Amino acid sequence: MTAAWPDHREPLRATLMRTVGIALVAGTVLSLATHGRVRWPIAVLVMLWPSLGGHVVELYFLRWLRVRLSADRSVQLAARLGTWFVAGMLFATGMVLTARLLGSPMRFLPWWVAGLGFIGVELIAHLALRVRSRPSVYDGQG
Repeated sequence: MTAAWPDHREPLRATLMRTVGIALVAGTVLSLATHGRVRWPIAVLVMLWPSLGGHVVELYFLRWLRVRLSADRSVQLAARLGTWFVAGMLFATGMVLTARLLGSPMRFLPWWVAGLGFIGVELIAHLALRVRSRPSVYDGQG
């Protein structure tokens, strides 16, 4: 049995403002944390993987995968966490390859660290949604 889920739409401008803003802040942190070994413009570009890519993964889950699964909360949550885990591994790989292609040194994380790390990032992002009374993974609506 599947449920009728709310439609998740957002203006492109709002999406880009948020995801690029996140990449700017996270890229600054990355560049500072590496003491400039990863130059700021490259760090910002690298951080688009989890920020913009994370948005795309959320849309994939909300618009395509979720509607094809059972409405059971445990099934939905397991699929969401699994999707985030796989996305984290792919994003970490894309981040390292992008940095190396542009001449910045970055090392690969163990696959499980990348997957769990992205789950952590998404849980924090959904906590922010929950605090703002918006649908999130915590209430089973977002």
